[in-house]
Amino acid sequence: MKFASATWSDALDQLRIRGVMEGLVLRSGAGPILGPALTVKETAGEFPLEEFGIEKVIEAITPGAILVFDAGGEAVSTFGGLAALAARKQGAAGVIIDGACRDLAEIQSTGLWLASRHLTPLSGKGRIRTEAIGAPVTAGGIEVKLGDFIAADETGIVRIPGDRLGEAAEIAHHLQAREEIFVKALREGESFRAAAGRLKHL
Repeated sequence: MKFASATWSDALDQLRIRGVMEGLVLRSGAGPILGPALTVKETAGEFPLEEFGIEKVIEAITPGAILVFDAGGEAVSTFGGLAALAARKQGAAGVIIDGACRDLAEIQSTGLWLASRHLTPLSGKGRIRTEAIGAPVTAGGIEVKLGDFIAADETGIVRIPGDRLGEAAEIAHHLQAREEIFVKALREGESFRAAAGRLKHL
């Protein structure tokens, strides 16, 4: 079910569900990812170092999970190279941060798929507190709950409600099949207008 993010978005449009996250930039990794969201709620301020809590987040990762950090969009790093290596070894499929990451070269060297709002050398230690793991969060303007799924690629990030995944996947499958027919028609010489009309693509 690793459809393009645009296909998932179109499927959610048909279900009248808003799911596309805004303002987050792909920093590391490539290709489509799909997995259950593991949500992390954070607060920025001044805190004891032990309240940073990234070790608890890493321990909570299950294989295939996609971490979704809600740091309120703060330009303070909540995730760096060591965390990326540990998350990858723990089986994380990706990381979404409505906040910041750092150590970009180290993160990229792990191959971990990661998108964030900001990139900064500023450490979150003493500045970020992990409030809850598994609680509802907001990332890119979209609420994400435990049980929801995240689909992402180079184009963007989409939240799929867990209880609508089956419906969305079925629609996405049909949309993908229609697009493949469209591509074949164009390659065989049919005009865009004719193919779009025949397939009711526009």
